[in-house]
Amino acid sequence: MMTELGHFALILAFAVALFQAVVPLVGAWRRWPGWMAAAEPAAVTQALLVAFAFAALTWAFVTSDFSLRLVWANSHSAKPMLYKITGVWGNHEGSMLLWVLIVALFGGAAALFGDNLPASLRARVLGVQGLIGAAFLAFLLFTSNPFLRLAVPPFDGQDLNPLLQDPGLAFHPPFLYLGYVGLSMSFSFAVAALLEGRVDAAWGRWVRPWTLAAWIFLTIGIALGSWWAYYELGWGGFWFWDPVENASFMPWLVSAALLHSAIVVEKRESLKAWTILLAITAFGFSLIGAFITRSGVITSVHAFANDPERGVFLLAITGLFMGGALTLFAFRADELSAKGVFGMVSRESALVLNNILLAVAAFVVFVGTIWPLAIELASDQEIWRLGGAAFRNPFYALGLFDHPEKLSVGAPFFNMAFTPFMVALGAVLPLGAMLPWKRARLGRVMPRLIPAAVLALAVLALFFALQTGRSALGPVGLMLGAWLVAGAVADLWTRKGKGPLSRLWRLPRADWGRAVAHAGLGVCMAGIASMLAWQEEDIRVVQPGDRVEIAGYELQLQGVNRVEGPNYVSTMADVALSKNGRTIGLLHPEKRVYPVAGMPTTEAAINNGFLRDIYVALGDPQPDGGWAMRSYYKPLANWIWGGAILMALGGGLSLSDRRYRVAAGAARTVKAQGVPAE
Repeated sequence: MMTELGHFALILAFAVALFQAVVPLVGAWRRWPGWMAAAEPAAVTQALLVAFAFAALTWAFVTSDFSLRLVWANSHSAKPMLYKITGVWGNHEGSMLLWVLIVALFGGAAALFGDNLPASLRARVLGVQGLIGAAFLAFLLFTSNPFLRLAVPPFDGQDLNPLLQDPGLAFHPPFLYLGYVGLSMSFSFAVAALLEGRVDAAWGRWVRPWTLAAWIFLTIGIALGSWWAYYELGWGGFWFWDPVENASFMPWLVSAALLHSAIVVEKRESLKAWTILLAITAFGFSLIGAFITRSGVITSVHAFANDPERGVFLLAITGLFMGGALTLFAFRADELSAKGVFGMVSRESALVLNNILLAVAAFVVFVGTIWPLAIELASDQEIWRLGGAAFRNPFYALGLFDHPEKLSVGAPFFNMAFTPFMVALGAVLPLGAMLPWKRARLGRVMPRLIPAAVLALAVLALFFALQTGRSALGPVGLMLGAWLVAGAVADLWTRKGKGPLSRLWRLPRADWGRAVAHAGLGVCMAGIASMLAWQEEDIRVVQPGDRVEIAGYELQLQGVNRVEGPNYVSTMADVALSKNGRTIGLLHPEKRVYPVAGMPTTEAAINNGFLRDIYVALGDPQPDGGWAMRSYYKPLANWIWGGAILMALGGGLSLSDRRYRVAAGAARTVKAQGVPAE
């Protein structure tokens, strides 16, 4: 009964979303207050209905209702409760329901907390948000219905993919979707502004908190996914440049650019067209991410579905929203003229450079992700034969391909093409954050950063002296990290002025948030550079009692035992870690087998430290009675995720500043067409 009610609620939500997509937009066009006012109750009602449908599906997983096909395919009665719940979104249909729920919740939040928006703008924002919800509800109901029943309910289920039965993956998708889908609000604000024909300082202030919230969630989601890949997959890496990883990284880069660009709109009423374009592009990359993971165009541990029909539907949704928004942008481009002017040396110029670096970095990731698909399409003769002789493959005619190509773009390309832009970004951030608006003099700003520059160069010199014959990546990364952290401290100290130290704590939270986020980026850069430049690896077959030395540490395999888990069988090793003859800890790497799914997993054992990780993964047994064992020394590994936490914390501090909440617009009525520069 609960399942049928959830299905019915989803159908009602689709009807309400269509109403929300049509009535408020027509009302805003015709200036009918009653029709515009219908947006708020419709958005709240849609959110409640989708939330009920999601709760009904969750109840089916919790109670192991195997008459529901989705529960049977992704759960098992012996599975721990945490993974029964996370099984709701550990599959294509359930994850799409989570996607739709977050769209509806963001729309409901805008309806409840957007009282200070102009009535017409609020109606248009909620109308566009309703259109997004309607599109994905249609996709869910017509191609991915999570409430389909089985004619003959089985006794038990097939279990969830064992790789997903982990705390990191339990929380990674919800945070990632909150970021992905949260960017729909930025998109809705952009389209609403284009329909209104006005982008001003007030709009810049209204759009920032929604974008900032989405960026925070996306930061946490990406960090959780990276952390999971590091300790769960057993290969010791934190980022593989997998197409699905890139699909989440591209919106993160563009939304970071959007955050900085919106500041210029708010403070100086410049970069209007660029900011609107970034808002459209950020959500566009989120839609591309949904297409990549659900269309079957790529094979990945992250991919949910392999269904061309669903892929075509998602491609149509992407084309509808991106094509419609960009067409509207083209018609309105002439009305997005900038009012503020600024010099070549100013905070505005620094933010423009920031935007260029982030946008080009995102484009590099996009090209590297899409290029193999484009080459495969161009070289697949069968696709061109479908059109007959008139559609002969022009690439063959030109002699560019003699046979179908299967290409992949891996870490070497991304590291070489992407890294320079991040290095440049790290170099300019501290200076840009301290430049005044409109016009600045480097001679007044640079002396404040001399201590930070001295510290960064000292770090560079120290680590160049310590290493011999190695890549410059490590020292340069640590230098950039020190430069960003010290620059953030210098920024706060400068804003304190000559007053007492207590004045530092009374600075606006947004100032603290910016400094903490920039410092977090520095910490993250230092961790990535150190781990890539100085990690050590050892792979060998060991017998019980054998010792392995790595980076001054000693690992001894003491034994291997069979351990029964709640829904798996584990082969667990006992590995003693010591240094200079002193035992530091006992590590327990595992090889698990989940009998229901019939799938093995590798569970690495990690001895964490502030300056390093010792990482051990157990391999397969060998004919001579030994075991394959992979050991790593990973310097500053935890700085990667510590930096991500700091970035998210910095975003949270800024979001908590009352000046940047949606309600802050009350202090500046809509009739104010500009905001004086600060």
